[in-house]
Amino acid sequence: MSATAPPETRERVSFQTHPDRYRHWRLVFDHGIARLTMAVDPAGGLRPGYELKLNSYDLGVDIELADAIQRIRFEHPETRCLVIDAALDKVFCAGANIPMLRSSAHGWKVNFCKFTNETRLALEDLSENSGIPSLAACNGATAGGGYELALACDRILLVDDSNSSVSLPEVPLLAVLPGTGGLTRLVDKRMVRRDRADVFCTLVEGIKGRKALEWGLVDAIAPPSRFAAERDRLAEELAAGGEDRSDRRGVELKPLEREEDENSIRWRHVNLALDRPARTAELIVTLPDEAGPEQAEAIRAAGSDWWYFRALRELDEALLELRINEPGINLVLLRVRGSVAVALAADAIVAGNEDDWFVREVRLFAKRVLKRLDMTAKSFFALADQGTAFAGTWLETALAADRLYVLDDPEAPVELGVSTLNGGALPMGNGLSRLETRFLGEPERAAAVLERLGPIPAAEADELGLATAALDEIDWEDEVRVYCEERASYSPDALTGMEANLRFAGPETLETKIFGRLTAWQNWIFQRPNAVGATGALQCYGTPQRPEFDYTRT
Repeated sequence: MSATAPPETRERVSFQTHPDRYRHWRLVFDHGIARLTMAVDPAGGLRPGYELKLNSYDLGVDIELADAIQRIRFEHPETRCLVIDAALDKVFCAGANIPMLRSSAHGWKVNFCKFTNETRLALEDLSENSGIPSLAACNGATAGGGYELALACDRILLVDDSNSSVSLPEVPLLAVLPGTGGLTRLVDKRMVRRDRADVFCTLVEGIKGRKALEWGLVDAIAPPSRFAAERDRLAEELAAGGEDRSDRRGVELKPLEREEDENSIRWRHVNLALDRPARTAELIVTLPDEAGPEQAEAIRAAGSDWWYFRALRELDEALLELRINEPGINLVLLRVRGSVAVALAADAIVAGNEDDWFVREVRLFAKRVLKRLDMTAKSFFALADQGTAFAGTWLETALAADRLYVLDDPEAPVELGVSTLNGGALPMGNGLSRLETRFLGEPERAAAVLERLGPIPAAEADELGLATAALDEIDWEDEVRVYCEERASYSPDALTGMEANLRFAGPETLETKIFGRLTAWQNWIFQRPNAVGATGALQCYGTPQRPEFDYTRT
């Protein structure tokens, strides 16, 4: 596979897996402690042409990691602590596989980094909101993305064997940046001194043992003879701080069946239709006729077939399909079909059962799916016409879209709807609700929308500021068509930059810093000759040739 081969020529990536099919991880459970062991199959890369040596990883490794974190939450809710360790001797993880990156097109690199970042944020969310802290037990060399994985954990234990170090060697070795938030987590999360962080990030060999502990790069060290015992002690210490979960019974995450042909993928509740020549796609979520079970016990019995949960899982998979498998799609037209009353009733059920672990986990999952929508580098236009139900949780999808067009036609009534979940239960990466972000300069307007709980007619939605424009039946079809053709004709590079800037108004958080820097700087650096040119560091790594740099500082 050449470095310039377009992603669409590759075999489509599947995002569904199961522990029985893992090639790179082993997941076991013992008395409330989950142990996730990295054992990467060198021959198990997603594409031919590279070996995953030294527990280095590609997207396939991280798809399994994301699946494991999800299954811990839902299938093993008794878990009180997660330990991430490695099966290789003297190696924890060498980070992202360099030959894979070298042979990948630019868009693939960026989407790979984005997915791995979302997975690490899910690991942090596991601790912050699900009460399951994590320990990285680094039994050997922990480099690049391997250290970034450790940074996403609550505690880091490093073996003190005079050889093993932690490192972020991307700048001196590859002329790129740590792609999944390593720099930000180093200074914002672990609060390592800036000057020490500067030294650390330019040391190819990294920092070992006691100095790593002194500088705050790790939380504990142990010699090889006591490493396993210290790992288990720290895990028990973390687990002891959580609530007793032994009475919880997990919910199986069943596979998402789908039908597909050349131009569409159809799940039970979600349909993705692709018009590649026009560079557009239609993404339609269809709600059921009834809101579903109301009591927590019945909801848990429905499990992953609970329509609210299943529809969100299908939407999540559709977004990943668009990102990774459909790079030529520029604009996504989003609709939610169904009854506003059903959407609002379902939200009331979610809000009314927040004390149930499963319902709460589903609501947290909804938050993560909506963040995935926020971070997807496609233009989204939400179209509220007859038969649509942008209400409650599903109103969030419209608020996440770049524009929301509403049909205002007395002959074909259109309604949106507001629920209590729109008040902050599904926050963005900036820590604000989408309503607060929308009305950043007019907070009273966000409050006014929340006071209008329930269905909202199209004309009133426009008055409240929810619609980009309310169009009558005469203008609807032609104006929407013109807007769509215009958007799909613009440079996707310019649109990605524009959208990433406009979507995240408001305060900076660790999350927005990571994604903002990834979108802007890593995106830029990944295209610079110093990294990916014929004599760039990424191209020369592992060869006898030394990189040649243009030393002009921008």
